Amino acid sequence: MSDNAFPSTCDIYDRFLDEVRVPWPIFRDFGKKRRFSGPIATVKCFEDNSRIKEQVATPGDGRVLVVDAGGSNRCAVMGDLVAGEAAKNGWAGILLFGFVRDVCALAEIDMGLKGLGSIPRKSVRRGEGTVGIPLNFAGVDFRPGDVVVSDEDGVIVLTPEQAKSLRSA
Repeated sequence: MSDNAFPSTCDIYDRFLDEVRVPWPIFRDFGKKRRFSGPIATVKCFEDNSRIKEQVATPGDGRVLVVDAGGSNRCAVMGDLVAGEAAKNGWAGILLFGFVRDVCALAEIDMGLKGLGSIPRKSVRRGEGTVGIPLNFAGVDFRPGDVVVSDEDGVIVLTPEQAKSLRSA
């Protein structure tokens, strides 16, 4: 989806009120794009970015990769190489309940990337993690196929039906 496929998160909230899911305001912007949206694909991992790396190597088709990395601040599960691969493969953005590294390089990558913070320590790859499952963090559920809309004001999670009603409005 394009950066402006949806109204602002504030306008979306005003239309649906508490029928939409609004994650806690804990995320920082790290990618070049501040506005991004798309259907959700999911990864759950902890201090191991193996499954993230595998997913971003596949065609993104305008989706948003939502990653539950357990909120660990002991290491980064996303850096410039993995994020660059995601952008190259057509991912609209990444919403990461975890930490990043290579912040200056990430700011030049032409996609959306929100995470909790940065740390120079990288993760270790052990081949662990799960793909394509419902996640829960930041106070909301994220289900594959739901839609994330992210901008400077925050993040909104929509059902496919809600997203369709906005696109046809």
